[in-house]
Amino acid sequence: MSTTSQDKTAVHLDIVVAVPVEHAFRVFTENFDEIKPREHNLLSVPVERTVLEARVGGTAYDIGTDGSRCTWGRVLACEPPNRLVFSWDISPRWQIETDPARTSEVEVTFTAEAPERTRVVLEHRHLDRHGDGWQGFLTLETGAGWPLYLQRYSAAVDRHGA
Repeated sequence: MSTTSQDKTAVHLDIVVAVPVEHAFRVFTENFDEIKPREHNLLSVPVERTVLEARVGGTAYDIGTDGSRCTWGRVLACEPPNRLVFSWDISPRWQIETDPARTSEVEVTFTAEAPERTRVVLEHRHLDRHGDGWQGFLTLETGAGWPLYLQRYSAAVDRHGA
């Protein structure tokens, strides 16, 4: 996994997985529950599962053990098998942000490098839209943030085979 970003208001990571591009996209979108750690939780109860509705207008949300729901993202673009963009509707205070102008975007692209090799690039951009404290999101580039998500994604790819 590598991290590179010229934009100081973005986090940029990439990883290569040994599966065809269609499979790489499908594992990310259909198994997001295995990728997002349960402890990344804004609910008042434990997370039972996370759902990513891979369609424009869909949402990303957690369902609590009591049935409660916390929607923390909106799917802005979905172009299987190459691109997914969703909003990050979580403020620097780790609360839901209801103003779309104060949210950032996560773009995940899937590019075939060979028939059985896909480069997955994740960019969390426009972090400054969140206002005061947005720089704290740059820590998402460290181990407990997006690198952890990509490690969990790689493990899900391995579990779900090609």
